[in-house]
Amino acid sequence: MEAPAVLPRARRPFLLPVWLTFAALLALLVVAVVALFIYRSATTTVVVLTRHAEKEINSIQDPPLSEDGERRAQRLAQLFARGRGSGHLDAIYVSPTRRTQQTAAPLAERLGEPLLPLQQGDIKAMAARILREHRGDTVLVVGHSNTIPALIRELAAIEVTPIAEDEYGTLYVVSVPSFGHANLLRMQY
Repeated sequence: MEAPAVLPRARRPFLLPVWLTFAALLALLVVAVVALFIYRSATTTVVVLTRHAEKEINSIQDPPLSEDGERRAQRLAQLFARGRGSGHLDAIYVSPTRRTQQTAAPLAERLGEPLLPLQQGDIKAMAARILREHRGDTVLVVGHSNTIPALIRELAAIEVTPIAEDEYGTLYVVSVPSFGHANLLRMQY
């Protein structure tokens, strides 16, 4: 008589539960690192745009501010002159014209910040520079009646009504988040 044949038993690896636990923990760690990276890169850049203050009415090419314009420049300085901490400005951009520089000068003096030049012409390049160099910061741009709506359109893809020749003292606050849609707030000062 022959001995009964021994059938091989299905063998379960002893370390399989350990390996599965290790793989699950590794996957959880990768998800946590990716979530942390996304969270830390989620910032909002705030760009405050305004037209220069009232200018002298005369025939010169680059007129200075009028008395009303100088008073408006002082109000702008009072509005943003908080210094460091919450609500501070990280940069002040102005066009090469005298009236934009004079509008921002009292504020720059109070904050001890330099006026950064913003070259006229290529609006797309201006918006890209602001968003690239000041990611997550708050920036003030003093421009002109034709450049402010174009910059808002480029930064936030929002159309604003054209700025009238006699319209001064309007602030446009554009919030540009890393993820999602930009927002626009308009107010008078």
